[in-house]
Amino acid sequence: MTNENLAYRALALQISCHAVNHCRDRTAARACMGEAIDRVGRHVRAARGFFGQDVRLVVLPEYFLTGYPLGESIPEWADKAALAPDGAEYDALASIASDNDVFLSGNAYETDAAFAGIYFQTSFVIDPAGQTVLRYRRLISMFAPTPHDVWDRYLERYGLEGVFPVARTAIGRLAAIASEEILYPEIARALALRGAEVFLHSTSEVGSTRLTPKDIAKRARAIENLAYVVSANTGGFQGSDLAASSTDGMSKIVDFLGEVRVEAGFGESAVACAEIDLAALRRYRRRPGMGNLLARQRLELFAPVYGGARVHPANTLLDAEGRVVAPQRAHFSATQREVIERLTRLGLV
Repeated sequence: MTNENLAYRALALQISCHAVNHCRDRTAARACMGEAIDRVGRHVRAARGFFGQDVRLVVLPEYFLTGYPLGESIPEWADKAALAPDGAEYDALASIASDNDVFLSGNAYETDAAFAGIYFQTSFVIDPAGQTVLRYRRLISMFAPTPHDVWDRYLERYGLEGVFPVARTAIGRLAAIASEEILYPEIARALALRGAEVFLHSTSEVGSTRLTPKDIAKRARAIENLAYVVSANTGGFQGSDLAASSTDGMSKIVDFLGEVRVEAGFGESAVACAEIDLAALRRYRRRPGMGNLLARQRLELFAPVYGGARVHPANTLLDAEGRVVAPQRAHFSATQREVIERLTRLGLV
């Protein structure tokens, strides 16, 4: 990457989510998702026309295609709302990236032929050539399957690189953090230790005029890892009984010192657009001093504690023969209750 390409603009595109729960069948849901992709294309094209051609990165909110399941079973939601990795929806998103010469990032529900019967919540990055250069499956979720729930098989198939992927691109080293995972410092730190410089955060979170836990965490993850955070929240939630503006506002770009460079208000907005200065970030990471928190990590101190601790169990969706089990929704809450009971017996909570 030449010095001339070390600075560009990123956009956290705050757009509304149109839920597909009301769609009567898969065909109707796919039509609704197609309309959402068309809206994304128009918004991206208009934003580049407004801000300029140096907008090279666009991050979309969580749920921008479908909303989230409301009563649908795991198989029902997989059929209605989950994308195939080589499906038509990804092809349409790739066209937006290539037509606008941007790296396009977002989050969607996705199936995987190696794990039939379930889906994963997946963050993706598509480059200007239309190629998917990053696919990250959410690791911590309250109500959805994750790679940790099929851990042994997932590691065997994708390795640790597939668990904590970092894309080395013409606009820097990109990594994704999904939604509430911004609250878990270990995820951001693992990605930073693999080289991540820009965290792409697709979220759909409570909007507030005050600091929220997630909003504090965005600043903290940036400071701790000397990395940019590009966080795109939904600009309202349509087609659901949830009050439409409950998840709205606060899309922002945070620099590697924890400063909020720009922030959107409420409603659909392209306001959260600011410069990413990779040269400045790299200078700071290579500079000795107390502020270089990344270089001052002493990870051997913590490895025995993390390695010896057992909180949420792995492989809860694999049977005794290692086959994937599609769970009932109640499985996730039941597992958490068991974890809390065990931690209580151990005197840890």
